Amino acid sequence: MLFPISMSATEFLLASVIFCLVFWVIRASRPRVPKGLKNPPGPWGWPLIGHMLTLGKNPHLALSRMSQQYGDVLQIRIGSTPVVVLSGLDTIRQALVRQGDDFKGRPDLYTFTLISNGQSMSFSPDSGPVWAARRRLAQNGLKSFSIASDPASSSSCYLEEHVSKEAEVLISTLQELMAGPGHFNPYRYVVVSVANVICAICFGRRYDHNHQELLSLVNLNGFKDLNEKFYSFMQKMIKEHYKTFEKGHIRDITDSLIEHCQEKQLDENANIQLSDEKIINIVLDLFGAGFDTVTTAISWSLMYLVMNPRVQRKIQEELDTVIGRSRQPRLSDRSHLPYMEAFILETFRHSSFVPFTIPHSTTRDTSLKGFYIPKGRCVFVNQWQINHDQKLWVNPSEFLPERFLTPDGAIDKVLSEKVIIFGMGKRKCIGETIARWEVFLFLAILLQRVEFSVPLGVKVDMTPIYGLTMKHACCEHFQMQLRS
Repeated sequence: MLFPISMSATEFLLASVIFCLVFWVIRASRPRVPKGLKNPPGPWGWPLIGHMLTLGKNPHLALSRMSQQYGDVLQIRIGSTPVVVLSGLDTIRQALVRQGDDFKGRPDLYTFTLISNGQSMSFSPDSGPVWAARRRLAQNGLKSFSIASDPASSSSCYLEEHVSKEAEVLISTLQELMAGPGHFNPYRYVVVSVANVICAICFGRRYDHNHQELLSLVNLNGFKDLNEKFYSFMQKMIKEHYKTFEKGHIRDITDSLIEHCQEKQLDENANIQLSDEKIINIVLDLFGAGFDTVTTAISWSLMYLVMNPRVQRKIQEELDTVIGRSRQPRLSDRSHLPYMEAFILETFRHSSFVPFTIPHSTTRDTSLKGFYIPKGRCVFVNQWQINHDQKLWVNPSEFLPERFLTPDGAIDKVLSEKVIIFGMGKRKCIGETIARWEVFLFLAILLQRVEFSVPLGVKVDMTPIYGLTMKHACCEHFQMQLRS
């Protein structure tokens, strides 16, 4: 039996008022768009969750597909939070470089507060004078203890000295593994070697490959747990430095920052005094960025080498021709090894292991490509899309180092500058130069001495695992032999 649904005039009036109020609240919550500008376009999103389901497990791929439909400036929602997504090299360069002051902010996200107790220079929403002063301090510290030369060493700089030592130890360690189990997981040992380089720069010390405290840190997976343990480890190292600090005897970056704290020097440009806590957190940022990015780059490089034996042979032929076997590769050799450089560039491009920059936010109301973007809007920068854009790259899904070489065998500088992995503009990674040098040195020293492979029939899984830095699946089947 059906019952007719009846509504009184009062009920109808009440429903109409509620509908109008909801509609008014939704309209009022949207920023008013100035005349002549438009809101960024985007797909329809679900109430409450927005586009979270659409993004799935690989947001960089989903947003790249969206950009083909909606353009280089589009808007989605993560839950109820609106997010502008930027794609396309020219659009991203316009935002981060030419309009860098407008896009240099960081969104105030809960996950960012878990990093360095919310005091991280890289993740902090602060983009004012204090942030700028800390960034300059970090740049000066890196220059002094990595790029600068050690008068007592034959190496061209501190970084070259540290990498040379760690690469030799790594080769010896892998030889022992080949004499024992006969195979290994390269990531497990590369991560300690790279961590030792940044430890030498920041703390003036190194660790054995079986050091349990360091291994427990580099093997942690949980984001919150990792940051808490990492912060505790760094604090312990810094306290030890305070106990042994001697004025006038600066051993490393931590000592230089402690000296700055104790002297309470004023930053000349910002006219602002930096607290001990903010300065010490610079060390945490440098260490965290210094080992994860470089480790991931080297690990991906080794995967591409065993998947492409032809490429590995060409790199080694170039090393033999340019350097020979009588000495180790040096940073000064880099410009004379174009195929090695092309391989590294193609590894960066093809893997795009940093698919997005750390999220940006707008510091004031602005516009981009005719679209209005209000102050405080969260901004995603899709680096993966640039590195796989068919407008820039021929057959972007193919791994081909030769694409970066000119007909006469030199590096195509114009094309090489289109590979984006370290961001750009005012928030560009301060360790980019050192990271590129370190990846080059490790690979050159390793490939001069050894050859990497996997047994015939072993399938190597190159599927990226999404994250802030994308890793590959663990591969326990690597083998290594000394070159004859």
